[in-house]
Amino acid sequence: MVFKVFSRGFSRRQLAKVAAGAALGLPAASARTGEKSVLLGSGQPRGAAGAGFPGGFLWGTATSAFQVEGAVNEDGRGPSIWDAFAHRPGAIVDRSNADRASDHYHRYKDDVALMKAMGARAYRFSIAWPRVFPDGGGEPNPKGLDFYNRLVDECLAHGITPFATLYHWDLPQALQDRVGGWESRDTAKAFGDYAGYVAARLSDRVTNFFTINECGRFVDAGYGGGPDAPGLKLSQDRVNQVRHHVALAHGLAVQAIRAHGRTGTKVGPAENIVVCVPAIETPDNIRAAEIATREMNAGYLTAILEGKYTSAFLAYAGANAPKFTAEDLKIISSPVDYVGINVYTPHYYVTAADDAHGFALLPLPASFPHTSSPWHKIDPAALYWAPRHVAKLWGPKAIYITENGTSSSDQPTADGQVYDLDRIMVLRSYLSQLQRATAEGVPVQGYFLWSLLDNFEWSDGLETRYGLYRVDFETLKRTPKLSVSFYREVIARNAVA
Repeated sequence: MVFKVFSRGFSRRQLAKVAAGAALGLPAASARTGEKSVLLGSGQPRGAAGAGFPGGFLWGTATSAFQVEGAVNEDGRGPSIWDAFAHRPGAIVDRSNADRASDHYHRYKDDVALMKAMGARAYRFSIAWPRVFPDGGGEPNPKGLDFYNRLVDECLAHGITPFATLYHWDLPQALQDRVGGWESRDTAKAFGDYAGYVAARLSDRVTNFFTINECGRFVDAGYGGGPDAPGLKLSQDRVNQVRHHVALAHGLAVQAIRAHGRTGTKVGPAENIVVCVPAIETPDNIRAAEIATREMNAGYLTAILEGKYTSAFLAYAGANAPKFTAEDLKIISSPVDYVGINVYTPHYYVTAADDAHGFALLPLPASFPHTSSPWHKIDPAALYWAPRHVAKLWGPKAIYITENGTSSSDQPTADGQVYDLDRIMVLRSYLSQLQRATAEGVPVQGYFLWSLLDNFEWSDGLETRYGLYRVDFETLKRTPKLSVSFYREVIARNAVA
């Protein structure tokens, strides 16, 4: 099911609250008294973070192809659903489009140099499916993959480890037109074929792949009536089937990468996990938050990591449940090497409940603090609890924070500088909580700050800025914001600065 309200003010990362029946109509939490606070993990009190991050911790930045590349009609690239959607009247708040975006396609060498100067040691980028297969399948476009060969080589020449995401929402328009996009199992199969093709040609240098970015966003926001491409409003049974096909595509991609990639190639999902935070850190509430995390992610991440849909999810969905086979679930749960999670905000605060659900979700007050993007409610503890819950529930070998960051007004001052102190405050606070998690042994191995550059922020257009570097979209000049200096210091110390 979907717990979200789509509106212009919430369009940056509509938070997919796809979950089990336990999430709907839960009783209000009753006050609990007499419970003792709990010491977590290593026994450190709340807020303790240790001396720094583990040795070898990987610091990086992230972008996505459609948001930064531009060059939408160059070198044989086919159109994506976002190309069509961005040119639809009224679809983009500021009436912009991504035809040029940040022009990363032509300026990638300069952008890699910016990463190097900042001290970043990894770059998470996405590959545009319609660059490689303009029609979604069939005959590949060699020039499309040539760009990523050049980008990978440039990263490696600067000592930056490339992490490639295979899908960041830019579905080939041909697949949407021909088979209905993610409504069809044919799209899942085409994605697996594409993943195998890319892995066979890049895994000699790219040893880490993420399959699909944020199923929880693009399914509901694109097919369930939200502000994203392809702009459909399907019935709930069809939305659930779309989500199942995306999960199936993930599993087929994992299998294809295993079959066609070089030995040692690693792969996992990158999902905007629904984050459940214990309202007060007591043993009962912490356990309730774990249960809620499993159920609130039941439509995708839980299925990937457990190989089944939870009974509560299926019970609530009823006749709207996706149609699937045992073989589907086996494919979906193909073993992964790590779990990537995008963490921005707490979705729910949780208390224990004396009922069959075991948890209750508390409503957020209207006064809850947020950034310049109204959807982005601020609680640094989200970056502690999200990886901790993943580790406790599913025990992955490794976890990556594949996105975390914040928008800001980012207006230059009279001296031409951008003093994004609010971004620094958010990053410092969130990273302190991530440091707390790693100090307790949560196996987070790296962090990708969103984003390297200001870019095309989907239905918000060009006005909402997440970059460490400000982009003047008229001249395309990159200007480092103060947060670049902050992040450089964090990387150098391997600790919160």
